[in-house]
Amino acid sequence: MTLTVSMTDEELIAFGRNEARTELSAIEKVADQFADSFAETIHLLAECAGKVIVTGSGTSSTIARRLAHLLSVTCKPGLFVHAMDALHGTMGAIEPTDVLIAISKGGESDEINDLCRLVHDKGTKLIGLGEHPESTFASLCDVFVHLHTDEGADPENLIAMGSTLLAAVWGDALVRTMMKLNEWDVSESLLLHPAGFVGKSAEEILRQQESK
Repeated sequence: MTLTVSMTDEELIAFGRNEARTELSAIEKVADQFADSFAETIHLLAECAGKVIVTGSGTSSTIARRLAHLLSVTCKPGLFVHAMDALHGTMGAIEPTDVLIAISKGGESDEINDLCRLVHDKGTKLIGLGEHPESTFASLCDVFVHLHTDEGADPENLIAMGSTLLAAVWGDALVRTMMKLNEWDVSESLLLHPAGFVGKSAEEILRQQESK
């Protein structure tokens, strides 16, 4: 695909800035969408005796993988499972004591809904994040989190951009709330994430705390 630059540099910068503001506006409104479903999600996860499995397809899978990672390094064992992989055998890792968090904006992705039906039959509790409460996906969930995306945040309401950021922000708030409830501290991160910048930073923070 050949890219023809038909704008001046000033026009390019102005256009990019405007697009960023469009997505930022959508993200700012996610705080107004927190409802009973958020508290219900917290209660389900608190009662979960197993793992938190997070799934999605396409762009949603990227956000799902991120949420699973954040859960694991802060407050609850989390595992990302791609929906299609689950239908090809990985579903064996999902148990009735687990909770499945699934992300599906449209709510009619066959692989997501097929997985949700099978998991539901196992007795696993299901939390769904999506745009359409009337969708097949929503009807399969024990808790459905309705996240509405402003017009324009996803180009032509087709390419998932702003909507994935909304799901990520909601997920961050979920993890932060669970960290608060669990009275998380830096020492836990050192045990769970000892490598890289995070591990080194955690060590330094603990050294500073001990020297006081």
